[in-house]
Amino acid sequence: MSRLPQKLEISSDAIDAVLPQTQCTRCGYPACRPYADAIARGEALINQCPPGGDDGIRQLSQLTGLPYAPLNPQNGVEGPRKQALIDEHRCIGCKLCLLACPVDAIVGGFKFMHTVIAEDCTGCELCIAPCPVDCIEMIMPAEPLSWSPHDANRARQQFMARAARLEKPSVGPASPPADQLTAILARAQQRGAERAK
Repeated sequence: MSRLPQKLEISSDAIDAVLPQTQCTRCGYPACRPYADAIARGEALINQCPPGGDDGIRQLSQLTGLPYAPLNPQNGVEGPRKQALIDEHRCIGCKLCLLACPVDAIVGGFKFMHTVIAEDCTGCELCIAPCPVDCIEMIMPAEPLSWSPHDANRARQQFMARAARLEKPSVGPASPPADQLTAILARAQQRGAERAK
């Protein structure tokens, strides 16, 4: 097991500025900023961010003075950036993907079709697991996606705006009531069975 670094003199802000801001949680922390804080406190290694990849690890090493180490496979693998795509014909409008998206890149309403705002999607994949009808997939766009510091900054701002919005008292239910969700799932299963005939 690798030893954790000692507490750094470098600020969490500087470390956070190097991270890709996909908010994917693969580093083991709930978002990019908590991971940056953990690195600064000497509680996390610099090789835990798959979206940042090898280049990100090298930037963190140069910034912090910590030794380079290849990406920890326990956190995932580096790969090209993908985007979420919702099969709008199969979407049942349960809202669970909206609740999961850390940057509000999915729009729609309860019992209405949802869709992904492609330019806002960070490729975090957090919307996939909650979907009860498996209508979301990660796709490779025709043109390879770049991820610039501008994109990272925009994603950070959207993440912070969402967090601020969620802190305010809700005027409606945060998620559909259990009985309504059960009815939606039953209708979705029936639709699936009818399509299979």
